[in-house]
Amino acid sequence: MKKYILQSIRLTAVLLVLLCVIYPLIVAFAGSFSKGSGGGEKIIQNGKVVGYALIGQSFTKPQYFWGRPSSVGYKADGSGGSNKGPSNPDYLKEVNSRIDSLLKYHPYLKRSDIPADMVTASGSGLDPDISVEGAAIQIKRVAMNRKLSEQVVSDLVKKTANGPLLGLFGPSTINVLELNVALDNLKK
Repeated sequence: MKKYILQSIRLTAVLLVLLCVIYPLIVAFAGSFSKGSGGGEKIIQNGKVVGYALIGQSFTKPQYFWGRPSSVGYKADGSGGSNKGPSNPDYLKEVNSRIDSLLKYHPYLKRSDIPADMVTASGSGLDPDISVEGAAIQIKRVAMNRKLSEQVVSDLVKKTANGPLLGLFGPSTINVLELNVALDNLKK
């Protein structure tokens, strides 16, 4: 029995060193080669960090583009989806409320014009991107509230659009924070 206890203690010590020291050091080293050197890709405006490129934020002012709804209130410490299916009455009520809100601020739209990503939350609740169509329906509102031409805002949307992954996989997207920072940096 003494033999098994000593083996268990040795195995525990080896695994502790391996999993609590060596593995985290390898992950940190690999992360240092990523954008932001493992500390997140910070978006800086006027020398101040205004957010992170991979975490969605809430924008509610009419002069800004709005992001995808969040089921967790854009809190990164508790990311997750709502886990409600499309037949859930509470979920349908929530989506219809979001549609009504969008139509209130975009009276020129029809319900069928609204892309799904503008009224449904992502699986993490922190999606920083919207579809190009989601940005396109907001151009008129943003241009009007910023007293800019729709063409200027439309050109900025096109300029900030990210193509599909490797040019093949997924749709084109727009990072809402980066787009809004670019809007703030526009010279009138």
